[in-house]
Amino acid sequence: MLNTRRLPARLNVNQVAAVLGFALHDLPVLTSKRLLRTLGRPKANSAKYYAARDIEALSRDVDWLSKATQALYDHARIKKGGRTQLAPATPSDQRNETNHCGSQLPEALATKS
Repeated sequence: MLNTRRLPARLNVNQVAAVLGFALHDLPVLTSKRLLRTLGRPKANSAKYYAARDIEALSRDVDWLSKATQALYDHARIKKGGRTQLAPATPSDQRNETNHCGSQLPEALATKS
C-alpha cells in the first residue's frame, strides 16, 4: 500500500497505522485524545475510517508527531499507575512492603526475608 502513487480516499486502522508508523493499538488512544479524527460518527464496535488527505498531512507534521508520541507516553504512564519501582530499593523498604491484598505484612515476616 505504501508503494502506491495515490492512496485511497479513506483508510482503515491498519493502513493508518502503517502510514503514521504507530502500532495498531495506539490508534484508539490517539482517537480518544482527539489527535486523530474518524470519518463520520462510528459506533464503538464498528470499523473506523480516516481521510487519507488528513493522515498524509499529519505524517509530515513533526509537531503533531511529537504531540501524539507524548500523548502515548502519558497514556502508558497513567495506565501503569505511576509504578516505576519493581523491587524495594533498600532493606528498610522491604519491611514496609505490602502483600498482594494491599495489607501490611506482619513485622516478623517482613524482617525474615
